[in-house]
Amino acid sequence: MHRLACCRAWRDLTRWGSSLALGFCTLSPSWAQSPEPVPGPPLTLPQALARAMSSNAELAVLSREVEAAEGPVLQGAARPNPELSFLLEDTRRSTRTTTVQVNQALELGNQRAARIVAAERARDIAAAELAAKRADVQAAVAASFYEVLLAQERLALSRGAVDLARRASEVAGKRVQAGKISPVEETKALTAEAGARLDAAQADAELTLSRLRLAASWGSTTPDFGPTVRLTASAEPPVVPTADTLARRLEASPALARARLEVQRRQAISELARAQQTPDLTVSVGVKRDAELRLTQAVMGLSMPLPVFDRNQGNLLEALRREDKARDELLAAEIALRTSVLQGASRLAAASAEVTMLRDTVLPGAQSAYDAATKGFELGKFNFLDVLDAQRTLFQAQANHLRARGDALRAAVEVDRLLGDGESTAALSSTSSKE
Repeated sequence: MHRLACCRAWRDLTRWGSSLALGFCTLSPSWAQSPEPVPGPPLTLPQALARAMSSNAELAVLSREVEAAEGPVLQGAARPNPELSFLLEDTRRSTRTTTVQVNQALELGNQRAARIVAAERARDIAAAELAAKRADVQAAVAASFYEVLLAQERLALSRGAVDLARRASEVAGKRVQAGKISPVEETKALTAEAGARLDAAQADAELTLSRLRLAASWGSTTPDFGPTVRLTASAEPPVVPTADTLARRLEASPALARARLEVQRRQAISELARAQQTPDLTVSVGVKRDAELRLTQAVMGLSMPLPVFDRNQGNLLEALRREDKARDELLAAEIALRTSVLQGASRLAAASAEVTMLRDTVLPGAQSAYDAATKGFELGKFNFLDVLDAQRTLFQAQANHLRARGDALRAAVEVDRLLGDGESTAALSSTSSKE
């Protein structure tokens, strides 16, 4: 009798645990549910980039800077204005002499050409900075877009896990009712289902946050778009660029272009400082009226400063040293950029290899093991612990595959940001389109 009472108490306890877990799964709060994303038109990456490019405030600021840089080019081409002078000697009407002349300074030493080149290089630097900023904005938008895309897939994966866990719970419940397994097994199944629902709720929250971040990239506080989609539909990882491709894109990157333009601008400034060592020649032409002699005479003259004390040597020294500094900065920028690009390419290659291995080897094996464990459990050949273990293995493999795809996309976006030439590595990837 005592043993029978203990068995009944244990059966009631397990049934109470099963009911509690089932209640947690079915009566979870609103935040634990997984509602569909806010409806709206699907969004592609080109559309997201176009919206961000048209409304980004920093790009507008740099565009104005490029427009303003045209001013120094125009001003640098201007020649010195002529000078009108008037000279009166003696204030008496009968004996005074009046001279009126025009003085024109002539720039020697090719100063005007050097000034124009320096202004043009400054304008080109402003354009290179705008191009670099565009690359940064494109990379940021692409990263946000892919985060939304991966969050959508993570949510779909979590919902699939919920469906699998729910089916496992149903199978366990049927076997408990048939008296083939202990109610403890059903409790374990319901607990696993509750955990899957919590994971789905977390994935839904991450999707909401990633959508907000993507909308913020074009200055919006409300995501007014539907699911993000890709133009391609296979699950291939991003293409790993070859060494030749990386070298070619590296040479054309905005960061190195700006550093090279800075060297050229400093060279032009040095040439201008050297040209300014040559004094300007002033030509004077005018007339002189002598009231006492009642005679009007032509006046012509030349004047030039004598470079005795000021030979512009200080400005020339500064310009030369800053030119050397620009060359050193170009070398340092090239080394740093090359190192960062190679590191990013290595991360991309490793992540792409991991994606391929997980997709072709691990995922099929995990799915096959789960299917076999489930079928064996239904036939009574395995216990539910085997099913749970196979289920966890499958979920972990799917999560690792999604993580590896995210790592590959982030590495590709980072390479694109560093190279910044519009030849997107990430765009060559083909992540699933409408999860």
